[in-house]
Amino acid sequence: MQNYQKYLDPKVLNKISHLELKARMIVEGFIWGLHKSPYHGYSVEFAEHREYSPGDDIKHLDWKVFGRTDRLYLKQYEQETNLSSYILVDTSESMKYKSGPVSKFEYATYIASSLSYLTLQQQDAVGMFCFDKDVVKVVPARTNQVHMKAIVSTLAEAGNVNKTNMESTLHSIAGMIKKRGMIILISDLFDNPERILAGLQHFRYNKNDVIVFHVMDEFETEFPFKDMTKFLGLEGYPDILADPRSLRKAYVAEVEDFVTTIRRGCLKQQIDYVQVTTNQLLDVVLTTYLAKRLGRR
Repeated sequence: MQNYQKYLDPKVLNKISHLELKARMIVEGFIWGLHKSPYHGYSVEFAEHREYSPGDDIKHLDWKVFGRTDRLYLKQYEQETNLSSYILVDTSESMKYKSGPVSKFEYATYIASSLSYLTLQQQDAVGMFCFDKDVVKVVPARTNQVHMKAIVSTLAEAGNVNKTNMESTLHSIAGMIKKRGMIILISDLFDNPERILAGLQHFRYNKNDVIVFHVMDEFETEFPFKDMTKFLGLEGYPDILADPRSLRKAYVAEVEDFVTTIRRGCLKQQIDYVQVTTNQLLDVVLTTYLAKRLGRR
């Protein structure tokens, strides 16, 4: 229960519950908003039951369950979900940085948990990959509500100790995902922008819908330091003692150039790019993005 309270804020869930996270393009034969399977006539693996809703096809009703419970449930199969989402969470060392109460990694886990919850509420499948320089944890895509326990447990156990190697890791994950769906990358993108975009291109080549949440600390974007400061190196970079006033202009310009390169690269590949900072209210970030996305469908 404690994990759920940390990762699933009721205020955030209440705000996003009336919104949807759907693919904007055809994914494995499914069109936005439809739950019709293109695999009729084929042998598919039974996944779980879900409660009957008015309008559902009654041919999939499980009468044995009805006899035991006096309630109507449908048999649901692995290939019958209209969307499989895969959330990619960066667990590298740079993600542990924080200037306030919440680190970049903690903020990323809140995004991941909230979007996982929303996806499961839609009766769609969600899976997760945690990564740094390699893939460190895989949670298979599932549709049942108890799957949230696996998501939350995985995030709670993740550490931030290794470097980032975005391109090779993204290529590895793209090769592991066999069914087209939605890819949600949550990272500080602490790597070469061209390599990041090359890795993302692999998902688009496989016809996945891709969203990037670029998580940064407000100190990383504003660089408010004034006195002589020792900056601690992360992911193999050395510590630096410097006067921040002499660095600020060049630093801010470099960050702006980096963000612009990533944003333009995503736009070119038809990837949604969402830049967020850890001091922003998560419910505002998610509701604003989801509403905007629904308006573009």
